[in-house]
Amino acid sequence: ASCVQHCLVVRDASSLQVRQIYTCLDQIQYLEWSSDSLFILCAMYKRGIVQVWSLEQPDWHCKIDEGSAGLVASCWSPDGRHILNTTEFHLRITVWSLCTKSVSYIKYPKSCQQGVVFTKDGRYMAVAERRDCKDFISIFVCSNWQLLRHFDTETQDLFGIEWAPNGCVLAAWDSCLEYKLLLYSLDGRLLSSYRAYEWPLGIKSVAWSPSSQFLAIGSFDEKVRILNHVTWRKVTEFEHPATIASKKTIVYKEVEKSPSVETERLFFPPTRALASSLFSTQSKYEISQVPVSLQYIKPVADRANPKMGVGMLAFSADNCFLATKNDNIPNAVWIWDIRKLKLLVVLEQLCPIQCLQWDPRQPRLALCTGTSRVFLWSPAGCMAVQVPGEGDFQIVSLSWHSSGDSMVLLSKDNFCVCYLEREEV
Repeated sequence: ASCVQHCLVVRDASSLQVRQIYTCLDQIQYLEWSSDSLFILCAMYKRGIVQVWSLEQPDWHCKIDEGSAGLVASCWSPDGRHILNTTEFHLRITVWSLCTKSVSYIKYPKSCQQGVVFTKDGRYMAVAERRDCKDFISIFVCSNWQLLRHFDTETQDLFGIEWAPNGCVLAAWDSCLEYKLLLYSLDGRLLSSYRAYEWPLGIKSVAWSPSSQFLAIGSFDEKVRILNHVTWRKVTEFEHPATIASKKTIVYKEVEKSPSVETERLFFPPTRALASSLFSTQSKYEISQVPVSLQYIKPVADRANPKMGVGMLAFSADNCFLATKNDNIPNAVWIWDIRKLKLLVVLEQLCPIQCLQWDPRQPRLALCTGTSRVFLWSPAGCMAVQVPGEGDFQIVSLSWHSSGDSMVLLSKDNFCVCYLEREEV
């Protein structure tokens, strides 16, 4: 599904043929599929309205108007039959049921980076709250939206919460002004707290491994710390130095080369294909000889949100690899072998990394750098793929299909779908 102003266009994922076109009341600012792909939510925050469309019944639609309360966020519940709307100033979360048309309210949600999270099985929801100048967490049962547990957290300014994939442990962390990570059980018991250091800026990113055995914490000191699920103590820490000296680490460097054109083929005026090949550049990877010095950017200390520290973390689907990006070295991706707890590969790009995401089915990493190329890495090697087409298609974001056979590439104004051939087993 994609939106153009107030029009919602639904296409077939394999052929991109248009299946349905829906017209909304205003410009769409957010859209989201239900978990069973039967409904699409379209949020228009400026008007405080959410419209829901059905694929099975194109004539059916639902309109939710929050009125004077306003709207700043909207999302589906895991069952795909309830919609959670957050009102302006985070006064409350309204839970709307598409089946019974009933309404439930959750008061005092906190305005933070990650304040509403569901367990992977969809049974429970955790909400970060702020009451009487203190932080709380409420856990709800998603089947009937009854409160299961409500407890306060030992945080100064709760910044985010995240369930482990197995749904047994909830991680909560403080703002960057204080390094503190807390781990709670489903019944609200504090299992452990972790603090790596005290005074400098603290946690910047957090990621669970798919097996729930490891918790990776990226911080402003340019390190990633790995906690284990048995004692919740640190297993190891990964540093991100500007110089790669180990001979056991493979450094792939992106290089740009102009294609060679035979002089006999040159004539005026050139053909369209020849002209495009003359002025286009091709990108590929070359293996660099260690030691390799990466481009290091010193952050501006007197500005808010400094570009420093580990801002991106992602585990592969098989738990074997961890990809990280240190914002001080914006053009590099670090890939760590979790089985051996060591650095395996560094990808050095020509432009800063915009987005990276693992294939949901196999250890294959895709990343983009704001250019017209998408880059892929797997244990077999890496490659750069040029997006065909006219014009400058600058990829700023990407998203894998759940099957791992294709991915959507997004630019500022357009999108395209990249199909990958599946290897025969």
